[in-house]
Amino acid sequence: MDSAAATPDESRCPMTQPSGGHAAKVIAVTVAAAVGGFLFGFDSSVINGAVDSIQENFGLGDFFTGFAVAIALLGCAVGAWFAGELADRWGRKKVMLLGSALFVISSVGSGYAFSVPDLMLWRVIGGLGIGIASVIAPTYISEIAPARYRGALASLQQLAITIGIFAALLSDAVLQNAAGGPSNDLWWGLEAWRWMFLVGVVPALVYGILALMIPESPRFLVGKNLDQEAADILANITGELRPNERVHEIRLTLRRESTRSFGDIRGPRFGLQPLVWIGIIMAIFQQFVGINAIFYYSTTLWKSVGFTENQSFTTSVITSVINVAMTFVAILFVDRIGRRILLMVGSIGMFVSLVLAAVAFSQAIGEGENVELPSPWGPVALVGANMFVVFFAATWGPIMWVMLGEMFPNRMRAVALGLSTAANWLANFTVTLAFPPLTGTVGLWFLYSLFAFFALLSFFFVKAKIPETKGMELEEMHT
Repeated sequence: MDSAAATPDESRCPMTQPSGGHAAKVIAVTVAAAVGGFLFGFDSSVINGAVDSIQENFGLGDFFTGFAVAIALLGCAVGAWFAGELADRWGRKKVMLLGSALFVISSVGSGYAFSVPDLMLWRVIGGLGIGIASVIAPTYISEIAPARYRGALASLQQLAITIGIFAALLSDAVLQNAAGGPSNDLWWGLEAWRWMFLVGVVPALVYGILALMIPESPRFLVGKNLDQEAADILANITGELRPNERVHEIRLTLRRESTRSFGDIRGPRFGLQPLVWIGIIMAIFQQFVGINAIFYYSTTLWKSVGFTENQSFTTSVITSVINVAMTFVAILFVDRIGRRILLMVGSIGMFVSLVLAAVAFSQAIGEGENVELPSPWGPVALVGANMFVVFFAATWGPIMWVMLGEMFPNRMRAVALGLSTAANWLANFTVTLAFPPLTGTVGLWFLYSLFAFFALLSFFFVKAKIPETKGMELEEMHT
C-alpha cells in the first residue's frame, strides 16, 4: 500500500452517520475496551517505584535488576503474538477477560513474591496480560469505530496507557511517602513496594467487569456467520445507515480468513509482505527512541544524577502528567492533520529534545552515589527529558497503535498486528534490559545520544515508507 493508494474515495456515499446518541455509545464501548490500555500502562510502569527496593531486598546487581524489570516484556511479546489468534477463536470479549484474570494473578503474586524467580514468574504472567491488552484493545476499537472517528477513538487506547502510567507512578509516590520509603513496612507487615503491585488488582477487576458489558466485534461475529447480531451492533452502536450492506462488505473481505495463517503475511521482502515490515520497523522505532527508559527507570535515573528520593518520585509523576496531557493533542489532531505529518513532527521534536538531554547528562560530575549535575545542567536535563515526553505522547505514542490497528488488510490484520506488537515488546525488552548496565558503563549521555539517533532515523523512515490511512474504512486497506 502506498500513500496514493491510501486516498479515500470522497465521492463514496458514507454508510455511517452517527447521531449524538450513537457517538456516545461508540465512545462508551471504546473507553471500556481502552481500560485494557490503562492496565497495560499501570502494570508495565508500577515497577518504577519498586526497582531500587527489589534490588536491595534481593541483593541484585545491575544486570539482574534490569532482567527482573524486563522479563515481563518477554511475556508481553508472547501474549501479543497469540492474542490475535485467540481473539479470532474465542472472540474479543473473552480474550479481554483472560487478560483481566492474568493481571489479577500477577498483581497478587508480585506483591507477595518471596524470591527473585518467584517475582519473575508473576511478572511474566502479568506480561502475558499486557501483551494481550496491547493487541486486543486497538483491534477491537478499530473494528467498532466509524472511519471518520477511528483515529481519535483508537488514540483513547494510548490515552488510557498514559493514565495508567500516571496512576502507577502516583500510587508509587503516595505509598512510599506514607511508609517513609518504598522499603519500609506499610500495612499488614508488607513493605510499600509490595503494595505498589497489589493495588493493581482493583483496575484489573474493573476491566473484567467492563469486558462483560460491551458488545462483541461485528467483524468477529461476521466471521462466525452471526450476521444478524453483527448488523444489530452496527446499527445500534455505530449508527450504520445500511448495516446489512456493511455486513456484506465485511464478509467479502473476510472470505480468506477461514484459512488465515502465517502464510497470509509471507512475501518477497525477507519472507514477509513489505507492509508487514513497515509495521514491525515502526513498532521497533517507537521503543528505540527510549521512552521506557524514562517510564521504567525515571525514579532511579533522577536519583543517579543527584535528585533526592522524594524529588525523584515527584519528578516521575510530573513527567507522567505531561504524558497524559499531550496525548489529548494526538486525539485532537490525528483525524484532522493525518498520521504521517504528526509522526514526522514527533520524530524531529524527539531528536532535538534527546540531544538536549544527552548534552546535559554529559556534564555530570562525581562517581557512584555522589554523581550530580552542576547548574544549569540539572534543569536542562529535566527540560530535555520532558520535551521528549511531550513530542512522544503527542505523536509516536498513540499514533503507532492507531496505525497498527488500521493499516493492514483484513486478511492479514490479526497476524500482522500480533507480529508487529511482539516486535514492539521485544524492542522494549532490549532497551529495558540494557539500560541499567549501560548507564554504568557508557553513561547516560551516550544512551540518550543513541536514542536521538533512532529518533532522527524514524523521521526518514516515516517520510519514505508510512502510508496515510486517515478517513479510510478498514475494508479499503490493501497492500
